[in-house]
Amino acid sequence: MGNDGGSIPKRRELVKEAARNPTISELKATAFESLNHAWTHDPISSEPIDLETVVSDWRGRLYNYESILKGLMPGSNDDSSENKQDTTPPALVDTSTNSSSVGNGESTATPTAIFATELSFASTGIKSLRDVVKLKFKRYTPPGGGNKKEKEIFACPVTLKELGPSTKSVYLVPCGHVFAEMAIQMITEEVCPECSEPFKSEDVIPILPTDKADIQRLSKRMEDLKTKGLTHSLKKDKSASKEKKKNKRTADEANGDADKEKETKKAKKSAGESISSRRTRMKP
Repeated sequence: MGNDGGSIPKRRELVKEAARNPTISELKATAFESLNHAWTHDPISSEPIDLETVVSDWRGRLYNYESILKGLMPGSNDDSSENKQDTTPPALVDTSTNSSSVGNGESTATPTAIFATELSFASTGIKSLRDVVKLKFKRYTPPGGGNKKEKEIFACPVTLKELGPSTKSVYLVPCGHVFAEMAIQMITEEVCPECSEPFKSEDVIPILPTDKADIQRLSKRMEDLKTKGLTHSLKKDKSASKEKKKNKRTADEANGDADKEKETKKAKKSAGESISSRRTRMKP
């Protein structure tokens, strides 16, 4: 460079705008976009979610029923060794915090809710249909919907709020009926308002939770269920019983081998004593 009549640009001239942290509004917009995608797209197949046949795992993640069936079929793509290398269920949501300053100079921490857009079936940890619950959404025609062309929505049967990324929603296990969270908070008895099936407070599952407290509660619930030999749907965990039988069989085989070894040693000892006694009698 040189002898061309030009000049070498300095760094401050190249960098027009200094790097900055995203604002709270930008973080919220990104989080909502991620949540909306998780509500409308299957993370395994990337196909649109069908709320008529949708299922959910213990984390509150939404899947198409067809995707789960395909993943459970023998010989599915996720059965390959490549996918089996990483079977640890990923975090449902990134709840890291970003600090932003407000007008009074104080710093506020805003959580970012970024859901994984794509998952392999193996990473979900789903081993049978007992690990998911079929959700039951209720259709509702908004006021003035006498016109047949009026689009129906999926709404909470109690509050009539449209269910989706704008409404914090929950479902009940084992029945699977879906409500706005505030509707369940209003009821006084632990009975499903739709089917009257009893439920426990710990079996109220938030859909696509973003709060750390909710995520930790769901993890604790699943640990307790595994201890009891139950799955997310509150049905018996067949894989756990198979594992117990396998461990028992292994223990029995080990005990049997130990008993056989003891019998062999005992037989050798008695045989040796018999030979020595014969030799003693044969001496003149």
